[in-house]
Amino acid sequence: MDLSIITYAVPFLLIGAKTTLLIALLGVGLGLPFGILVAIARTSKVVMIRRCADFYCAVFRGTPMLVQIFVIYYGLAQIGFIRHNAILWWLIGDSLHAAVLAVILNTGAYTAEIFRTALLSLSRGLIEAGEACGMSPWVIFQRIKFPLALRQALPSYSTEVAVIVKESSLASTITVLEITGHAKRLMSETFAIMEIFVITAVFYLVINVVCLTALNVIERRLSFEPRSAR
Repeated sequence: MDLSIITYAVPFLLIGAKTTLLIALLGVGLGLPFGILVAIARTSKVVMIRRCADFYCAVFRGTPMLVQIFVIYYGLAQIGFIRHNAILWWLIGDSLHAAVLAVILNTGAYTAEIFRTALLSLSRGLIEAGEACGMSPWVIFQRIKFPLALRQALPSYSTEVAVIVKESSLASTITVLEITGHAKRLMSETFAIMEIFVITAVFYLVINVVCLTALNVIERRLSFEPRSAR
């Protein structure tokens, strides 16, 4: 591997890494609470709310994220109402904003499924105990359901975080210069395809290792493992 290619490419990829991290952080920071709300809607006793949430999850889990990005950035931009609405156009008209929106909507559907499964796996006896103590539905969710569901969902959600980081590369298809976007430009300039691909893969690997390590630490802190007796 040519070392001069590495020294030339790394500064550009570091710039792209900032955009990749921005997309991933917004995807997790906004997609997680949004997905939890959708999970609650999917377990609602109101049929209409449950069906709407199920339909949303079916659409975004059943279609490729690349298609979702194209529909949001290119397709919705053709609608006159969106073009003439300042807020909607701010979301759709900018390629980075559109990519972040696609990531949030996509991960929201998968996060909803993860937390729906976790909520349904909770022991009914714990919920009935809370009701017997006079807790309101919100207090039961806040003190019993959510903490236990979070512990159940965290291992699966760690995988989803890794997917978010990797799928952020699809933003390059709508001209967002994140890691893959800069890598494409570098390959067209230097023709060092193998070297650029390897360096790009290392960047994604490092980001994911850091994220997964942090989530593993959180998972261990939330675990119920008893301390060994002395």
